[in-house]
Amino acid sequence: MDLHRKRRRLREMIYCSDITCYNQIRMYRSTFDQLCSMLVEIGGLKPTKNMLVDEQVAIFLHIIAHDLKNRLMQFEFGRSRETISRYFNVVLKAMILLNRLLFKTPEPNCLGALDGTHIKIKVLARDKPRYRSQKGDISTNVLGVCSQDGQFIYVLPGWEGSVADDGVLHDAINRPNGLKVSQGQYYLVDAGYTNCEGFLAPYRGQRYHLNEWREGQIPTTHRECFNMKHSRARNIIERCFGILKAR
Repeated sequence: MDLHRKRRRLREMIYCSDITCYNQIRMYRSTFDQLCSMLVEIGGLKPTKNMLVDEQVAIFLHIIAHDLKNRLMQFEFGRSRETISRYFNVVLKAMILLNRLLFKTPEPNCLGALDGTHIKIKVLARDKPRYRSQKGDISTNVLGVCSQDGQFIYVLPGWEGSVADDGVLHDAINRPNGLKVSQGQYYLVDAGYTNCEGFLAPYRGQRYHLNEWREGQIPTTHRECFNMKHSRARNIIERCFGILKAR
């Protein structure tokens, strides 16, 4: 009877829905099933008389997803502290055996991020139509490019505020000493730019901005998941502009 109660609790946490599963272990159900299979086939993980493989893996993932202490896990899964600790280590050892398949050395393909920012200026009356931005301000459109560690590595000022960001970027990459991108590498750009070689834009028509992922909101499709990660990484250029303007 106790085993059935524990299995019912596991179904509520993992198998009830993708949203619940993601909230509990930061992984969707299909991915969780694949991981369990790999841990059995490659890692040698086995079910025991008292606990099946999926519960062992769920305990491990729940701990590392939320950085929970043993006492809290004891209450969450209805298992003793010794049991929680023992199976965490069993799964960890099996996970280590997946090292060659799951752990990849990251390649520095992403050079950083870029965007345009408008800075208000004063111009002659005859030039105001050219410098008027879409928001109605008289400004200059400045292209800024930063590395992943938040350092500006290229800046192109001087363009009129009426010029679109994509047009400024086109000028930058066509200048003799302009912005260069090595083959196989890229900069992150927002949806205002064209998705092309050297410049990776998000999916259009999908949720993107970071404020759309607050209050427990999670992606529901692979495109939204990509956009969320893209937005978090590209936010470095927004922070760079913020620091610059604050000065």
